[in-house]
Amino acid sequence: MRVGYRASPRARHGRKPPNQPKNMIQRIQSLLLLLAALGMALLLRFPIATYAAQPGAEGGYAVQASLDLIPKGNPHMLRQIEAGGGTVTMDPSVAALRTWPAMAVAALCFALMLASIFLFKNRVLQMRVVAFAMLANVAYIGMLFLWLAERYGKAVEAFAAQWHSAPVATNYQAGTWLPMGTLALLFLAQRAIRKDELKVRAADRLR
Repeated sequence: MRVGYRASPRARHGRKPPNQPKNMIQRIQSLLLLLAALGMALLLRFPIATYAAQPGAEGGYAVQASLDLIPKGNPHMLRQIEAGGGTVTMDPSVAALRTWPAMAVAALCFALMLASIFLFKNRVLQMRVVAFAMLANVAYIGMLFLWLAERYGKAVEAFAAQWHSAPVATNYQAGTWLPMGTLALLFLAQRAIRKDELKVRAADRLR
């Protein structure tokens, strides 16, 4: 005996409910936001830029320096000079540059990225938080190039001139490129969130 069944209205019309992941970690935007937050946290680990100058033509010292979001002092600088070493590492205190404003913006950016991961149930709010994180990220990049690296580079040049060194060469490190990577990840996450929101709205209209 053949048992019949009654198809649901959705099955009769050929409509399928949207396939939405049950676990937020399966969503691509959650992974992108997590990677962006991790990249921002790594700013504490890697230097922003390093500076190096060879001894001048008339003698002198080679000079090296490092720009970090959290300044790392060089307690051995005076000892190096007294010992007549060929290379002097500049202590960040010589530049008299406070990095806490940039640290505050980076911390704000990290907090917004982390908070946005848990707003997956409210995509409109999530998009707004990600947009604010992008603005904070752009502000940090601007501070990086227009203020931190510029002023610190001038301080290193003045320090190198005191030790009769050659012109200073600047090498940008991972601390410079990481914020650009996090900005790209935020942009991709924003697109994925918007795409999900449009899918949900389209599914609601079909109901």
